[in-house]
Amino acid sequence: MLDRKGALEGLTVLDLTRVLAGPFCTMMLADMGANVIKIEQAGTGADERQMGPFLNGESAYFMNLNRNKKGVTLNLKSSKGKEIFIGLVKNADIVIENYRPGTMEKLGLGYDVLKEINPGIIYAAISGFGHSGPYTKRPGYDIIAQAMSGLMSTTGWPGGQPTRSGTAMGDVLGGLSAAIGILSAVHNRTYTQKGQKVDVALVDSAVASLEIINMIYFTENRLPQRIGNRYESVYPYDSFQAKDDLVIIAGGNDKLWQLFCGVIGRPELADHPEYQRTRDRVKNHVAVKKIVEEWTCSRTVSEIVEQLLATGIPAAPIYTIEQVANDPHIAGAREMFVQTEHPKAGSIKLTGSHIKLSDTKPGIRTPSPALGEHNQEVLSRLLGLTDSDLQALKEEGVI
Repeated sequence: MLDRKGALEGLTVLDLTRVLAGPFCTMMLADMGANVIKIEQAGTGADERQMGPFLNGESAYFMNLNRNKKGVTLNLKSSKGKEIFIGLVKNADIVIENYRPGTMEKLGLGYDVLKEINPGIIYAAISGFGHSGPYTKRPGYDIIAQAMSGLMSTTGWPGGQPTRSGTAMGDVLGGLSAAIGILSAVHNRTYTQKGQKVDVALVDSAVASLEIINMIYFTENRLPQRIGNRYESVYPYDSFQAKDDLVIIAGGNDKLWQLFCGVIGRPELADHPEYQRTRDRVKNHVAVKKIVEEWTCSRTVSEIVEQLLATGIPAAPIYTIEQVANDPHIAGAREMFVQTEHPKAGSIKLTGSHIKLSDTKPGIRTPSPALGEHNQEVLSRLLGLTDSDLQALKEEGVI
């Protein structure tokens, strides 16, 4: 078998993205072996270089999202910068950007131009609202996506305010969606030899994630509300008060409810008409929660989890990040945190790849690049520029 760096080795990606959604997408591609060339503004670099937390003056935000990438600087507003970019496009498979729609067109580097230069180019654009529709020119950030998708309106507790998810789910969902769209286009190109444009909106991505919430509105004409940790479609599927803390119990079907009734010594409840079916328990969730907590309140979280798991009922503690980082399964066996070395920051633990492939294992091979670190390597290899060419471009502020 060929010794490959990853499943996507052989694909070259020109990464014009910054902050989170785009860099998250290209991070996944790079972890899986793609040759990702991160193109940053000459002199200043990407926005995320200035975003904390910091370690020895280096942004951990930047280091985590931009590992495994080559770093190039380029002023796309200059004529020479555009020429260089066009030369790179001729040698690339994928271009990805997350500017406001219309920005690349103003530079003369939109998809309609680039596809004439390289018909096989796959052009991915991530924006707040997408490249079509009345809101296309609006700026978009994660919190905007969470607000306008309906996600915030259904997150939180009854009577409380709409709540943003603890992490930037709008951005992450946008990055995941872009990666899926890009790889779909790559597969299609295998048969057609033609690239295409991948248009991903943060708001659309968050809307898609609401799944059953949307269906409740369309089928029941009911406006979903904030319901805490409870799930709309199954019960008991919630957090419950234990003796020492909250515990999660995920009784996702009728069989699990029957098992649970046996565990708590009340088998008669399994066939009770108010609790027998999933829809019955959802309707009577207040009474079901009382039944569950009559049992959980006298036991610790660890006792509950151990007993329920032994019976085949999904249950879990609610971890802090410290507990996640020290869990033998998540942090250990699944390698979700990887110790790495950075030339300036030193030793740092980064979040590992969540995609596990049996033959071409994704991994962290190189640290995030210094600003313009690979100008010489990339531009000389792909475009044949000499050291004197590069020096002149640097003096002109092109790179």
